[in-house]
Amino acid sequence: MRGVTELIRPVWRTLPWPALGTGAAVGLLVAWMSRLYAENFDPWLALNTLRTAALAFALGLAFVLDDPARHTTAAVPVPRFVRQGLRLALVAPVAVLWWTAAVLLVPAELRPPVGATTLEAGAACALALAGAAAWIRRSQEPEPGVSVAAAVLTAAVLAGLLLPDDWKLFVAADDPAWDAAHGRWGVLLGAAVVGWTIWAREPVRR
Repeated sequence: MRGVTELIRPVWRTLPWPALGTGAAVGLLVAWMSRLYAENFDPWLALNTLRTAALAFALGLAFVLDDPARHTTAAVPVPRFVRQGLRLALVAPVAVLWWTAAVLLVPAELRPPVGATTLEAGAACALALAGAAAWIRRSQEPEPGVSVAAAVLTAAVLAGLLLPDDWKLFVAADDPAWDAAHGRWGVLLGAAVVGWTIWAREPVRR
């Protein structure tokens, strides 16, 4: 436990705050558009605005596990799982505050169901983090953020364009498929969490 507490300060200093800040700022700017031009928005556009904001923040989170000193810190007596978990624990309060601000920026009369959109945002962020953990486990790259962000963005675009109707993820709040789509979002969130718990561990070597 002592080793973990001693890591808090250096981990905080080495978090990729510029990338996180950029994703957060872009996301808030996108959400703010729905308030600035509220007369031109409808609930469907407001929903997609909030989804875009969540995606921007998730792209910033793809950089959270970047560690230029990865091959040096690997020698510390704290497992990778704990080191990555500490990074996520430090970023989590920031993410909660950011999402609260993004939701409140959308006018109340246009705001989509908060619980369901929070599930979508959580799944997007979890997938970005799981992707970063998988990339680190399977490569020696200390800073996979750019590649992971590109992969997440590509996956989001392809999901919106190519998924058949029975597997749609991005549906309108008044669409009969809304509940079914969010069941799929829940599965994605669970899979991402499980994936991170597996990929965050050091591979077993002989």
